[in-house]
Amino acid sequence: MAPTSSLRARLALTSCATTGVLAATALLAPPGQAAVPEAASSSYLRFTKYSPVDSRLTVVRHGKAVVTFRAGSGMVEKECRRGRGWLPDGTYTLGHHHTAYDADLIKGYAIELGNKRCQNGTYRTELFIHSDMTRNGRQGTNGHQRWDGDGDYRSHGCIKLSPRDIRRLFRTLDRNGWPRTLKVVDGRSHPTVSGG
Repeated sequence: MAPTSSLRARLALTSCATTGVLAATALLAPPGQAAVPEAASSSYLRFTKYSPVDSRLTVVRHGKAVVTFRAGSGMVEKECRRGRGWLPDGTYTLGHHHTAYDADLIKGYAIELGNKRCQNGTYRTELFIHSDMTRNGRQGTNGHQRWDGDGDYRSHGCIKLSPRDIRRLFRTLDRNGWPRTLKVVDGRSHPTVSGG
């Protein structure tokens, strides 16, 4: 064999081995899902519920808290009250994230959450992580576009952060990688929730 042929043969073997490893990784992924890159699969958001206006949203990476923000959800501590209750416990899929979302009540920075079925069968839909701001992320003049203080942590069931904190959350996730899940836990029944 000529040196060029030998080099081609080694490259072909290396390519086959790499393809085999990638195929095996894809087979290990859950049905209907591609294998998740390590950075995304080892991180998630955790929302720990204490009260509708004083709970915590934490970025968890490799089992350790990266940053924690004060957050709120709902108007009452009844998770199955559509449009008023806080988020039901469980795991949610994180959808698209936006910096210029433009809906009736939600504008600016927003992260879409998957729907959730409550223990009584009620579906909770149209869920987000967001703040009170204008479409361009600034403070407006009316209630849903202006952050006025602690009362603004209340929501119709979404997770709300202050405008400053949601911008900081986006910067943190842009830098560390966007997770694919949100885990919601009741902090009142788990006073100390660890990173994992």
